[in-house]
Amino acid sequence: MENMPPGYRFYPTEEELISFYLHNMLEGKKQCIIRTVIPVVNIYDYNPSQLPQISGEASMRDTEQWFFFIPRQESEVRGGRPKRLTTTGYWKATGSPSHVYSSDNGVIGMKRTMVFYCGRAPNGRKTDWKMNEYKAIQDESGPKLRQEFSLSRVYKKSKCLRAFDRRPLPRRVTPCVKYGQEHMMNSTCDHDVQVLMEISPTSSPECSSSVDHGQPSQEVGEGSQMDINVDYEPLLDWEQVDWFLGSEP
Repeated sequence: MENMPPGYRFYPTEEELISFYLHNMLEGKKQCIIRTVIPVVNIYDYNPSQLPQISGEASMRDTEQWFFFIPRQESEVRGGRPKRLTTTGYWKATGSPSHVYSSDNGVIGMKRTMVFYCGRAPNGRKTDWKMNEYKAIQDESGPKLRQEFSLSRVYKKSKCLRAFDRRPLPRRVTPCVKYGQEHMMNSTCDHDVQVLMEISPTSSPECSSSVDHGQPSQEVGEGSQMDINVDYEPLLDWEQVDWFLGSEP
């Protein structure tokens, strides 16, 4: 995968993550492909900033999201709750678990969203690191979660639009303005009024305040529009215009 040309990304849908990757992992099938793309990692042994370096070949160089299979912990085997502590903080679930649906509207799994906090509960500091944890359903007719492995999508909430979502700012075209009552009746525009555009200091050409990505509650997430203040300020004042028009032959 190192020889793939620029522009190629590993960007699976939730259905693909569960129906292909997670199900094949649980069934012990296609292991050579599956483990190369998504490694088995107990992510709670690492801090979030360390995870991109140990992700699979398909997403190691990604700057937006990374995928991992998480093995079931011993505490879960005994019927307890998973421990989500790291050396510098902890992952905390947010909201309620939600269903993941197939393209034909069948329930194929469950998704839980978590946020990473630095420090120790209950005084931890919320960070921009987030995670979606997916678990597969064994049988739709009698739903039962498969617990041997879960699949996680780790990402970092960003105030920037994703690279392939960035677009140039729209060009603003100002209407012609005619100066002088006589010219309004008898002539066409000779010049457009130019305007000055100021971009808020908190914004940049690529960045804007955004809705959260991973959580389609986004979580999702995903992009928002630039916060632009436009001041329509003519470069010439009216006295200069009158002088200019009065001096024309």
